[in-house]
Parts: sequence; structure tokens; C-alpha cells
Amino acid sequence: MALPTLLLDELTQLLGTERVLVDQQSLTNYGRDWTRVYQPRPAAIVLPGSIEEVQGIVKLAKRERYAIVPSGGRTGLSAGAVATSGELVLSLERLNTLEDFNAVDATVRCGAGVITEQLQQFAKDQGLYYPVDFASAGSSQLGGNIATNAGGIKVIRYGMTRDWVAGLKVVTGTGELLELNCGLIKNNAGFDLRQLMVGSEGTLGVIVEATMRLSKQPKNLAVLVLGVTDMPALMQVLGAYQTRLDLTAFEFFSDACVDKVVSHQDVQRPFSTAAPYYALLEFEQLTEAAMDGAMAVFEHCVEQGWVLDGVASHSEAQAESLWRLREDISETISRWTPYKNDISTVVSKVPDFLGEVEAVVTGNYPDFEVLWYGHIGDGNVHLNILKPDDMSQHEFQSRCGEVSRWVFEIVQRYRGSVSAEHGVGLLKKAYLGYSRSEAEIEIMRQIKKVFDPEGIMNPGKIFDLDP
Repeated sequence: MALPTLLLDELTQLLGTERVLVDQQSLTNYGRDWTRVYQPRPAAIVLPGSIEEVQGIVKLAKRERYAIVPSGGRTGLSAGAVATSGELVLSLERLNTLEDFNAVDATVRCGAGVITEQLQQFAKDQGLYYPVDFASAGSSQLGGNIATNAGGIKVIRYGMTRDWVAGLKVVTGTGELLELNCGLIKNNAGFDLRQLMVGSEGTLGVIVEATMRLSKQPKNLAVLVLGVTDMPALMQVLGAYQTRLDLTAFEFFSDACVDKVVSHQDVQRPFSTAAPYYALLEFEQLTEAAMDGAMAVFEHCVEQGWVLDGVASHSEAQAESLWRLREDISETISRWTPYKNDISTVVSKVPDFLGEVEAVVTGNYPDFEVLWYGHIGDGNVHLNILKPDDMSQHEFQSRCGEVSRWVFEIVQRYRGSVSAEHGVGLLKKAYLGYSRSEAEIEIMRQIKKVFDPEGIMNPGKIFDLDP
């Protein structure tokens, strides 16, 4: 679908020909995310270089009632940034400045196009720390992180992206610029619209700038990898370590994940003892006694029959090597086009929750390879089903979709989430009702109409305006 000639001409006049892209390679590249489920079919790509240009684009689109898909690093896993119906893709990649660092407040003002890793390095250069971290940190952009409320591997200690957003600038569906919260720590003057925008997936407006909080750097991080007997034992191990240590991470992965990473990456098994599941723990060694305490808990877990074997890092390089067992999983299994479920419940219910989900999955996927990993310390697990080489993508998605409904029925009974951190987008839209009531969804629709009266902002994502 081509843009209307008048709109194309006005966008070219606003931005210049080099920043309005209509070639097929650009349309494909900017029109999709990491899901690769939907065929990208945008009409054009626009690359604004300022907030004023973003406002100009949105005002033109509003006048023409033309749909916009905001685009960041396109690393999403829910098709939230996919343009499937001739939309205008608005890329924020050129809004990538880091300005106004304030050492007293420990904040920095960031353009939406700042790469996550760029912010992490900036913080490090100031002797500070930006703790939101995940496998796509080298290519994901901050605006997209905020729009999906990205989580990652440090949530157990540091929380989600929303916990680090001190202020936002957002261009609404009318082209109006809102400046929200202005970096304040305490602000009870009415509704917090900043937090409403976090996780809204571009359906209310375009996040163009954020004031981000930074933290003090953790010191002397140590990593343990433990071989665990079963899923219930994982939670016993978590509880045991939380009584002695302030953990910065608690991740888990199955032996099948380790097999894939070891076979396809330059990574060694942590130890020779085979285990069905592994826990990766990270903590600060603030005193010489910290590791002694960690090893005492390890011995207790072995005595209880929860842990079969383990290894501790004794250098930064060894810690990084152990982390690769977890961080390399997503990249490694991408070659099998996995069907992903990103589900959660409260931490105390995780063992029973996982037991029920695993029974359903293994009972209905006897010919599929199933991999488990995730952030079990905050109740979030990732279920990955690998596509057989001899099966078409269409048949694979269809079969997985059937079982997803059974999985989400379990999620609903546990009052959990069908999307713990990846967002809803297109991929989970049909399942939103398993986590949100119809009353909640209707309120979301009404909120969208306030910020986006013409319905041009990322339409069709999360929910449909007309039920």
C-alpha cells in the first residue's frame, strides 16, 4: 500500500527525501521485529531528527487519519512494532542524544533512540549504574524499552524499566507534546501520566525523550551456577539464598538449554554432573565473608537434596563466562524459530504453576523440543518450543496456538500474566482476556481515545478499539 501522494510530498518537504524511505529493503527492515511471524507491509519509513519533526509527522498523519507505528530497535518479541497494513513507520533512531547529566540527582536526559547499552556505558563512565539489562541491550532502544516496560535479568534486585523513569516527553496522537513528572522523586499532584505511558506499546503516543535515574555501581559481583534436581527445588534454593544474601539476579534454565548453548557457542558446561535444571545466582561480595556465606548455603542445599553440584566464579572473566550459559540461550535457539510464551505468577506459586504448565506442554507436544528458562526469582518464566525442521511455519504456529490457550487457562487460574515482560502487541492480543477483565480492557480503550482520538497510534496492538 502506497502513501497518499499529498502526505508523501508533505513528509518529504518536512524531513527531506533522504529521511523518507520507500525502498523495499527499508520497508522490510523497519517494518518488523524479532517475531518474524507477520509479513511486514509498511507504506513508508520516516526518520525524524527532532521532537518538533515528530510532532509534525503526527499532525500530518492525524489530519489524514493515517496509522503510525513507532519503531525503536525492533528487538521486540510480541510484534508490537510490526507494520502489517500499510502504516507509516516512525523510527526514533536519530533521537539518540544523552544530555543534562545531573550528578546530584543521578539522572540523565536521553533521546528515545539511545541504545540500552549506550546508557549503561554512560552510567559506568560516571561511576554509576543503569541496571535494566537483557540479551538485546546492544541493539534495543530506550524508547522501546519504556514502551514495553522491559524487564530482564536484574528485576529481582532493581525492578523493571518503569522504576528508572524519572520523567518523559511524549507526543500524543494529536501531535501535542506532554512533559511528564520532570524528574521529580515525589509528585502526588494528580494522576501519574508518566507511568501510564510506560508499557503502553506506542498506542497512546510516541515516547521521544526520557529522564532516566541511575544507581550506584554494584561491587565485586560473584556468580554461582547450581545444578538443581527439579522445579520445586529451584524455589527452595531461592528461599535459602535470600535469607543470607541480597541477590542481584536469580535465573534458571533447563539442561536442554545448556545442551544447545554448549553445542553452538564457545561455552563449556559448568561442571560434569548432569542436572535437569540450573540456577544462576549473582550477588555482591561486600565483605570477605559473603562467599563463605554463599558456600554455607550451597552445602545446606546439597544436604537437603535440592542441589547436585555447583561452581562459583573467582574472577570477572569467569563470572562473564558463567553468565553466557544463560544470556546466550535466546540467540542460540533463534535458528529454530521458537514459539515463545512469556508467563508469570507470584513467586510463591511458581512451583505448582510450572508443574501444571509443564504437564500440559509435555502431554501435548510429545514430538516437539521444549526449553525452559527465565527470571524465576521474580515469577517470570519463558517457555520456548522449537520448530521441527520438516514442519512449515504455518503448521507450527497453528499447533502451538492451540496449546497456548490451555497454558493461558492455567495462567488465568493462578491470576498471572500472559505477558510478563515482552508486551502484548499482535502476538498476545487474542489472549489478553486471560490476564485482564473486559472492564479493564474497555477502560484501556477509553484511555486510548483521549490521547489518540483518531486512532492512528499503533492501531490493532494490545486490543482492538471496537470489541
